[in-house]
This record gives sequence, structure tokens and C-alpha cells, in this order.
Amino acid sequence: MNRSLSTFTLNIGKSGINENVIDEIKRQLKAHEVIKVKFSKTISSEKQNYITEITEKSKSKLVDLRGNVAVIYKKNR
Repeated sequence: MNRSLSTFTLNIGKSGINENVIDEIKRQLKAHEVIKVKFSKTISSEKQNYITEITEKSKSKLVDLRGNVAVIYKKNR
């Protein structure tokens, strides 16, 4: 299976995440399977909590975390 190296990147700012952000993550995972979520430096202390919430609500997996960028994967069926 050939996957594109270009992935969708979603930026999370100081307002954090809400249901609209979760819905957008779900839509992008459905379209791309792999997305990057980039966290603002101002919220890096909350990053782990946000990642947990994102992966639980979108039923996805954290593949990689480097600095303030998380790579998230969900297999399309």
C-alpha cells in the first residue's frame, strides 16, 4: 500500500481542544489515516492530556511524539 508522505497537520493553540477540534481530527483521519497534531509551546504542559483525549475520542493511536508534534494513526476500514 502506498501512502503519501504529505500529511495533514492540525495546529492546537492556547484555546486547547474542544468537540469541533475532535470532529476535525476524525474527518482528517478518515481521509488520510495519518495526521500530525502540532501543539503550541504555550500549552506544551497540557500536551499529554490532549493527546490522550484525542486518541480516546477518535479511537486512534499515537505513533510518534517529537517535541510538540504528535503523529496519530487510525486504520481506515
